[in-house]
Amino acid sequence: MRSKTYVFILVAAVLALPATSAAQSLAELEDLSPEDRRAYWDSMSEDERAAKREQWRAEREAMSDEERAAMRERRREARDSMSEEDRQALRERARANKEQRRDAYEAMSDEEKAAFKEQRRARRDERRARWDAMSDEEKEALRERRGSRGTPEREPGEDSGQ
Repeated sequence: MRSKTYVFILVAAVLALPATSAAQSLAELEDLSPEDRRAYWDSMSEDERAAKREQWRAEREAMSDEERAAMRERRREARDSMSEEDRQALRERARANKEQRRDAYEAMSDEEKAAFKEQRRARRDERRARWDAMSDEEKEALRERRGSRGTPEREPGEDSGQ
């Protein structure tokens, strides 16, 4: 009887979790409201967020060109349907986030800044190695995908000026 009670409590607890915790894939996350998406993201630890970013990156890379185009179209439609107030709020949040990142960097010790720069350099080197390992056809396909979404044409590893 005790184990049945335990199972019942466990099932009740799982059912009581917010629906946002169920978003596992990129598509499921896009279907959430902005508030639910924010609550889902805020409920995760930094390690969980990093793991989730990697999962979504892998999902995007596994998508066909048609699926990526459809996803970009859905996002464009959502962006186009935003009110000017919503767009302004989005820009303000982006500015605030950028300011927070700048403040966090400026608050770092010299050692932390050096480590941060080294991590950035390592990521750039990794991108460069991936690029160098690509065939000419893969490079051309990547350039075409970047061009179709309006991303500036630059090779991985180029400094973005930041």
